Amino acid sequence: MSYSLGYSKLAEAQIKKLDKSLQKRIISKLGRIRVRPFSYVKKLIGVPEYSLRVGDYRIILDIVKGKLIILVLEVGHRKNIYKK
Repeated sequence: MSYSLGYSKLAEAQIKKLDKSLQKRIISKLGRIRVRPFSYVKKLIGVPEYSLRVGDYRIILDIVKGKLIILVLEVGHRKNIYKK
């Protein structure tokens, strides 16, 4: 069984700002993790989210196990994404 993907409005806007080749890499990687997401992601400490690495960029995800949903919350460069 594969998970379905959902995007926050912030994540959609952040992906659209990136160049086309990077957008394709991110979309491809998200499609790849739909079958077994926990073998690709890293749990973030102190928060319930997960991080997925795509080159120098990170994708912050929320994974709902019971409903088989992966929600993309944020996308950004690794030096900026963890600052809040």
